[in-house]
Amino acid sequence: MPLLYDSPDAWLTASEKRLAVFGMSGLGKTRLASLMRDQGDWFHYSIDYRIGTAYMGEHITDNLKRQAMRVPFLADLLRSDSIYIGSNITFGNLAPLSTFLGKPGDPNKDGLPFEEYMRRQNLHRRAEINALLDTPSFIARARDLYGYPHVICDTGGSICEVVDPDDPADEVLRTLSAHTLLVWIEGTEEHAADLIRRFDAAPKPMYYRPDFLLPLWQSYLDEHGVTPDGVDPDDFVRFAYAKALAHRAPLYAAMARNWGVTVTAAEVASVRDAADAVAMVAAALGRQGASA
Repeated sequence: MPLLYDSPDAWLTASEKRLAVFGMSGLGKTRLASLMRDQGDWFHYSIDYRIGTAYMGEHITDNLKRQAMRVPFLADLLRSDSIYIGSNITFGNLAPLSTFLGKPGDPNKDGLPFEEYMRRQNLHRRAEINALLDTPSFIARARDLYGYPHVICDTGGSICEVVDPDDPADEVLRTLSAHTLLVWIEGTEEHAADLIRRFDAAPKPMYYRPDFLLPLWQSYLDEHGVTPDGVDPDDFVRFAYAKALAHRAPLYAAMARNWGVTVTAAEVASVRDAADAVAMVAAALGRQGASA
């Protein structure tokens, strides 16, 4: 697909620069976006923040209330509208969203019944698609309401699970590519190993596309000889994570090949300010042009 900026010069001279960065969580997307936002003329549109506030906020709050209703003292206060319960999602703290997504398995280990887990996964899928499709309106909002000339869209690691990078008619990718330059942050095998170590130390809920998740769940049950309510939730998501990295890598690569450009995680780590980031993207466009 044609890129919004088709050369380094087109990018460097553009009065309005718009990026959508994607890649595995932990490789620097949010750091890059925050760094550029701090320069003063870049608007940071966080997809995960939008999901957690605009599209999942009510579900997250209901889940918190459900937990509070188990405590008689809090239940009485909630019924009489004497207390307010809400989440405090920020760009840097998305814990309420991941807590709502949850992990499947043993209820005695805070696991969810698999049917409920899948219901929440589906809610997240719809919310993520909607948040990605909101990108053009936030570009306009950033310009018209706040006066920001430049926008960086900080996508979630699961963007590759809700698009088809080989479909030229994919609604999400067509929308993003028409309004932003898609930039893949590519990691190395060493990065992947480090991400796995970090995840093993603190396993977190994630979104997975159903055609990946359902066979994986059945495989775990078969290999471990357990029933769904006997699954250790943390052990399952650790089991899934390394496989998810391998599953997502070719999807990210196809997104970059068909819809955008590629930078490395090492390049992103070396960025000190917005000027560095702009130069990094120009270099990526130059590599793309040289290889065409």
